[in-house]
Amino acid sequence: MSELFRRDPRAHWIARNRLHPQHQTLASGPVFGPSGLLRKNPHIIGFIGPNGLKRIDRSGASSDNGQGSRRSASVASEVILPLHQVAEPTFYIVVALDLVSGRLNGHDKDTLGLAQQLANRNNGGGAVVAVAFGELKDDSLDKSGVDRLIHLDGQQYSNYNPEQRCNDLQSIIAELNPQHILLPDSINGGGDLGRRLAAALALRPACGVWKLNDETIICRGSGGKSDITRPLSQLLLVMEECSEPISETRHENILIPHEASQSTDSKLFDHGNISVDPNAIPLGEAGFILSGGNGINDWPQFHHTANVLGATEGASRVAVDDGNMPRERQVGATGTWVTAQVYIAVGISGAIQHMQGIGQCDKVVAINTDEGCDMVKRADLSAIGDSTEILTRLVELVEQRKQLINEGATNEQ
Repeated sequence: MSELFRRDPRAHWIARNRLHPQHQTLASGPVFGPSGLLRKNPHIIGFIGPNGLKRIDRSGASSDNGQGSRRSASVASEVILPLHQVAEPTFYIVVALDLVSGRLNGHDKDTLGLAQQLANRNNGGGAVVAVAFGELKDDSLDKSGVDRLIHLDGQQYSNYNPEQRCNDLQSIIAELNPQHILLPDSINGGGDLGRRLAAALALRPACGVWKLNDETIICRGSGGKSDITRPLSQLLLVMEECSEPISETRHENILIPHEASQSTDSKLFDHGNISVDPNAIPLGEAGFILSGGNGINDWPQFHHTANVLGATEGASRVAVDDGNMPRERQVGATGTWVTAQVYIAVGISGAIQHMQGIGQCDKVVAINTDEGCDMVKRADLSAIGDSTEILTRLVELVEQRKQLINEGATNEQ
């Protein structure tokens, strides 16, 4: 009898395939390689990665009875990240956040990540001060790299007012004397505000910053076709993906009281948003998307729901291939990568290409009959049931809400 270790190729294939029905039964046992050495499975619950963090279960697959109960997903243990504290900062790094809809977006988190790099240079000692204007809905500032927070809220910040914000930043800079000032170089206000601040402070800004190298930075020029290396400057307007966002530490997020500067005579007046056709917005720039898949049984109802919600329409590849939606509405790695603040997936199971396309969406809502599909596992909020009934009820609630708002406005008049 040969002493060579014999392995079952099919069992090993099932153990590596997390979508196979028998995966849980085979993945729990040891897996040996061709040479007989024990293989470590980085996907298994409780695996300690190279960064020392323990992998946790958010899917409900590790319940007590081994049946993948949804109940265990709600009680999954969270990893307590180590707290990064700066008791007495030797210097400050000021970051003016965009805060689209009152929440951190990916660009804000990347900017905070670069700010932490600057704060930890040369033996550290620096603190990142985030400046938030207007309504603040995000509760994850401590996990995004904010050591100190200055929150300026009021009626004057509810509209577009770059002159007021520029004056406030000047007073903050005069008080803290920061080593560096960072703003997202974006169309959401950071790019315009940063250039106004540069003119007011007579500073030469570094625009399009995407990489930090010790005492130099690399900026994108010529419409993103060339790289420019220049010395590190005080005012930086940074691009998205300029740095890895903070993910392995918590920060104090201590509130610093600061009075808003006196209101200035603005030369710009914000008359509010202009109503546009949501489907006229490019899919990659849409902030609110209602996407349909193979589970849609009533497409006219789907279009009506998108119209009532004011959402841009999207679709899975299956829905496009079946002719229910045009090709330019396809979401996913083989279609359009989207970065919406809210993405509602109706009847979409969650193929890997589709999941890649919505990876940058802030909040994902899933409406599906299969509570075990990948889209439901990815979603922040799920509604399990028939999509026709759920969308009908959703439209009723939205129309009732609009009616109450209209009645309230009429009574005020």
